[in-house]
Formats: sequence, structure tokens, C-alpha cells
Amino acid sequence: MIIYPAIDLLDGQCVRLSQGNYDQVTVYSDDPVAKAEGFAADGAEWIHIVDLNAARTGTPFNQSVIASVVRSTGLKVQTGGGIRSLETLRTLIEDIGVSRCVIGTSAIRDREFTERALALYGDKIAIGLDARNGEIAVDGWTSGSGINVIDFALQMKSIGAGTVIYTDISRDGMLSGPATESTGELVRKTGLSVIASGGIGSEEDIDEIRTSGCSGVIVGKAIYEGKVRLSVCLRNA
Repeated sequence: MIIYPAIDLLDGQCVRLSQGNYDQVTVYSDDPVAKAEGFAADGAEWIHIVDLNAARTGTPFNQSVIASVVRSTGLKVQTGGGIRSLETLRTLIEDIGVSRCVIGTSAIRDREFTERALALYGDKIAIGLDARNGEIAVDGWTSGSGINVIDFALQMKSIGAGTVIYTDISRDGMLSGPATESTGELVRKTGLSVIASGGIGSEEDIDEIRTSGCSGVIVGKAIYEGKVRLSVCLRNA
């Protein structure tokens, strides 16, 4: 299981939201590149970066920061937030050199784009399954879609997706424990590579989510709050 330390970018700063609420922002660093370098020093091979500005507006905002992380750290970068065009994908993958892009809202609203993205970039594409009460959320988690998580995951698998990132929004940034049961159900019913996100509040939580069969887990606030020692968890991964 891969552990993905997370950086959420808002106006160029490293922040965390609570339950995806843009009105509940905690700023942890105004130097996200230095934060990423710290993760690399702890032994991370991957990092998960979200452009929160782009997630809300659909317009890339923090690409220069993402590029700096790629150049400065040597980490494999998985990034998402507002990726809604092939042009954006080409910039991120071909020009900046990120290892994987996450398509969220566009996977719901633009099937043609999603199919073309998967055809062009294959395993460099992951589908974001951001859910509240089993329903996919869109537009930076500000709107519901009326679509069931597992049904949608199976639709994405049918057009070539191999990896999904499953976030239980109700747990995100709350340190309340992972959604182990629903993550495990997603793994069992879809056969996809599932990266879990949301709710990790301790090193024990990382051990717990491992039992779901997920291929990876994203950890953010728990690292910043000192509740998870990344270097220790990476040694045990």
C-alpha cells in the first residue's frame, strides 16, 4: 500500500479544508515546495497535490507550484483539481512531468473528454470519486451529482479506468478515522485499484485502511497536526 502525503494548494499556500468547506481553511505553510521536500526527506516516493483554486473554478491556478515540486523533489506527483481539458492534461503530464492526473468533475460531466484522456494517457489517469453519503460530489465538493459511487466506478472501469481515488467527504480533514467498510466494498465490487482518502487521524488508522484492500492511502492533516509520523509509516508500509 502506497502512502501519499498530501498538499492542498489554495492561493499558492499549503492548506487543509474541513469536509471540503472553503470557509474552513487552515493554512499550514506558505512554502509548499519546502513541505514537499520534507516529505521526500522522510522517504516518500509519491505526493498527492490538489489545486483547490482550480477545483472550484475549473481554471488552472497553481501549476507553477506543482512544477516546482516536480523539479525540486524528484517525487512522483499525483495531482487533481479542475482538470477539464486535454490541454491541461498535456501541460501537467508532458510539460510539467506529473506522474498521474486525477479527473473528478469532468468524469461526470464530460464523458468524451474522459474517454479521450484514458485513451491517450492510460495509467497516468485516475478518476476521483469524491462522495458524500454514497453520492458523487462535483465542483470542488460544492454540488451533488445524484450518481452512486459504485455505479459510477463501474462505468469508469468500462471505459478504461484502472485507478480511482475514493474520498469520503464527511471524514476529510476531520481526523475521525477512515471509511474502511465503504472502501473495501468499492475494492470488492469493482476490482479497481482504489486509493483511499479522508479521515486518517492516526498511524493506527493507516493500519486499519490497509485491511480494505486499497492500493494506497492519502494522508494530509494528520501529518501536519503531528498525529502521523510519515517517516515511521513509510518504513512500515
